[in-house]
Amino acid sequence: MPEPVDVEGISQEVLGLAPWSEWVPLAGAEVPQMPGVYLARQGAAGPLVYVGRAGERQGKGLRGRLRRYTSGKALASGLGEAVFDRALADPQWLRERLAEVESGRPRRATEWGKAALAWADLHVCWAVTESGTAAKALEKKVLVLNAAEWWNRAR
Repeated sequence: MPEPVDVEGISQEVLGLAPWSEWVPLAGAEVPQMPGVYLARQGAAGPLVYVGRAGERQGKGLRGRLRRYTSGKALASGLGEAVFDRALADPQWLRERLAEVESGRPRRATEWGKAALAWADLHVCWAVTESGTAAKALEKKVLVLNAAEWWNRAR
């Protein structure tokens, strides 16, 4: 397990809750197939914006959850929805999508989801847990301890 890293934007209390991985770009991240919690920030050194969790997910855990986002197939749940909402609020991003439609190159919703993720430039780190139940408890602790302006919806 990696040692907690002092990462700007994450409180020492959160860092002390679990052994977090190094930060990596979300696209192409090699994430374990284990239950756990992931943190997302916008840009390589940007602000912390999201905390999520993955249970066992049919043996796919964190990898399955994060790949669902990078595939563009999770526009209406969790991180995918949060990213898409923010991309739709960006006039430039929306103009680019409109230009695609007006030029006769409309895209499928999953492609728009991928474009929104590219726009967000997310980087992630994660901590593996022994179960989905442990991941849920760790996620709750992170949400309480860190003073980020979360993109998460209230639960």
